[in-house]
Amino acid sequence: MSGGAVEERTALWRGRGMQALIGVTVLGFASYCLTLASLPVYAVSGGAAESTAGVVTAVFLLVTIAVQAAIPALTARFGVGPVLVAGLVAMGAPSPLYVLDDGVAWISALSAIRGAGFAVLTVLGATLAAQVAPPGRRGESIGLYGLAIAVPNLVAVPAGAALVLDGHVGWLSWLAASPVLAVALVPLLVRTVGPQPGAGPAGSHRVAVVAALAPSAVLFVVTLAGGGLVTFLPIERPDGVLATAALLVFGLTGAITRWRAGMLADRLGTRLLLPLGLGVAAVGLVVVAVGLAAGAAWVLVGAAVFGAGFGATQNLTLVSAFARAGEGGTTTASAMWNASFDAGTATGALVLGLVAAGIGLDWTYVVVAASLAAALPLASAAARSAPRS
Repeated sequence: MSGGAVEERTALWRGRGMQALIGVTVLGFASYCLTLASLPVYAVSGGAAESTAGVVTAVFLLVTIAVQAAIPALTARFGVGPVLVAGLVAMGAPSPLYVLDDGVAWISALSAIRGAGFAVLTVLGATLAAQVAPPGRRGESIGLYGLAIAVPNLVAVPAGAALVLDGHVGWLSWLAASPVLAVALVPLLVRTVGPQPGAGPAGSHRVAVVAALAPSAVLFVVTLAGGGLVTFLPIERPDGVLATAALLVFGLTGAITRWRAGMLADRLGTRLLLPLGLGVAAVGLVVVAVGLAAGAAWVLVGAAVFGAGFGATQNLTLVSAFARAGEGGTTTASAMWNASFDAGTATGALVLGLVAAGIGLDWTYVVVAASLAAALPLASAAARSAPRS
């Protein structure tokens, strides 16, 4: 690797726009990650049945999905800055109120408001990541954006679960208000990125949706698996030690691969990388399933391998979605990709609990791993038809 290449990459993450995007992303996703695994545990401690604990996550993400579809129209009418500020406030301001009640209805009501804010953060964050760097380095830019998401996932998912398991719901509630702090970074971010692309010709929205469909479907399957892991592993192992450690290594390997996969995609494309990432995720989930019966060490190994495939697949499907949709379809492709991400996570949190109640969590993970393997031809097709970023 030449010194010039190192300087170019360093300049990208040192840019003011990228730094503002990273700050907004870290503060926003810290709130999401703190509550992702912890709120179902909080609901169970308040008397909810384990099989219905995933309702809390499902409500959050179903509202997110519903609002995501409206983000392109909202930004066209009000502008990126005001919409992003409103989303950050909606996500952070209700969080301290979780401490008032541990009932599923109350937790779900607050989560619905936060889900609307999360819809804004996810769609506009991915869109701005594609716009903050030159197209030839889009994979690297998306990789840095992915790293800014993965770091809170690394720290906040296990931390949130540990806080609730140790009875510190008050700390969790206030820490989850972090998106409000990100409001101060929005003006700099919007100024640096510059004017947004205008509306495309008639029918361009539908074209972008169709273009992003295949990579978004692959993402749905892998995030379904991820939602099942982060929601039910802490409930299956409620002593907190194994679940916290497994979520930690899951976040660590996901952070590394989500970052590096984008840089590799700029050089190699996604044709081989996307199916490889999905296959790695399938293997990792099988190892987690084996570990639930064979011992804690295997659970940790499986979580690490699954995290590697999970992180890489996220990045590569987003790169493919943007490449297929073109510049005019970036926000629409982002909405489509993010809706699939959240739909998969919500489905994993809700449906897999019902499946696990019948066949056990270990066999549930095996079934989901088989679904990941079955999606490999779709991943190959999506990657083959997408040009390099």
